[in-house]
Amino acid sequence: MTRSFACQRILPLMAMLLALLLAPFAHAADAGGAREQAQRQTTQPGNNAPVWRDVRKGENAFQTTQVRGIETNILVQPAGETWRQIHNGPLPLYGGLLLIAMLLLIFGYFRWKGPLRVHENPTGRLIERFSDWERLVHWSAAISFVILAVSGLILMFGKYVLLPMFGYTLFSWLAIIGKNLHNFIGPLFIFCTLVMFVTYVKDNVWRVADFVWLTKAGGMLSGEHVPSGRFNAGEKIWFWFGVTLLGLVSGASGLLLDFPNFEQTRSVMQLANVVHAISAMLFIAVALSHIYIGTLGADGAYEAMRTGYVDETWAKEHHQTWYEEVKAGKARQRFADDVPAAIKTQVAQATKA
Repeated sequence: MTRSFACQRILPLMAMLLALLLAPFAHAADAGGAREQAQRQTTQPGNNAPVWRDVRKGENAFQTTQVRGIETNILVQPAGETWRQIHNGPLPLYGGLLLIAMLLLIFGYFRWKGPLRVHENPTGRLIERFSDWERLVHWSAAISFVILAVSGLILMFGKYVLLPMFGYTLFSWLAIIGKNLHNFIGPLFIFCTLVMFVTYVKDNVWRVADFVWLTKAGGMLSGEHVPSGRFNAGEKIWFWFGVTLLGLVSGASGLLLDFPNFEQTRSVMQLANVVHAISAMLFIAVALSHIYIGTLGADGAYEAMRTGYVDETWAKEHHQTWYEEVKAGKARQRFADDVPAAIKTQVAQATKA
């Protein structure tokens, strides 16, 4: 009998004998576990803590499923309860306080200072401040942002504010409509934000004069005239912090939530949800100040984005450096001669001292 033949015959026999010798011990261990569980049910009825500890670990060899996919064999995820407490506690509480504080701040400033007006009458000479493309990009991003903000607020605060007012039936319809609008408008807003960045970035590069504007708060508190370029430092903060940074964070986290079929784990989805909520609340809060300045806060600002034109008096008092560049022919924008009379009248009325 050769050595290899002996190994082929003897080794399986040894393994079988070893299994037979260890079988009673394994059976005793299983029996001991069963007896322990039975005893626990007698002394502590309903206490299945060891079983649920194994379930929560998600690594139990006996925990299996026929469904194939990531985390499909995890029956209970303890981190989900942590996420639920954050989502139903600090996020709506502090997010709501932030938005209320911003609204009160804007209202207080408006009551104190009122809208920013020009000090001289319009001359009738108009400057093209925004091209048709720039206005198209701005309004596309603005409208999609408003839809996302309103639908997101419904989803975040609806059960605390709208549900008691409207009841379950109407609120359920509002929530369903809001959720679908949010899911489908989100990718469109991301696209508009990227196009807006490419369109406006060249005029939002920081200059030394912008830091002077910041130190004087643009004269919004003192009433002092502070020159600025085509976009002042406040608008540049909105562009870089709001549109770019918060838009990027909100968009990326929103895509993780919008398309959950790329093998994201539940923990990744929960983290994305928290990050999305925080960035969205900050985004809305900063946007409120931008919307205020662009509507009630400064006469002529809304008409500038609506028609594309401003009177040279408005340009000189709000963006003097840019106005001088236009006069010297150093800016891309030019004085406009062939403006329809209706637009001239609209701009003049908005710029009237």
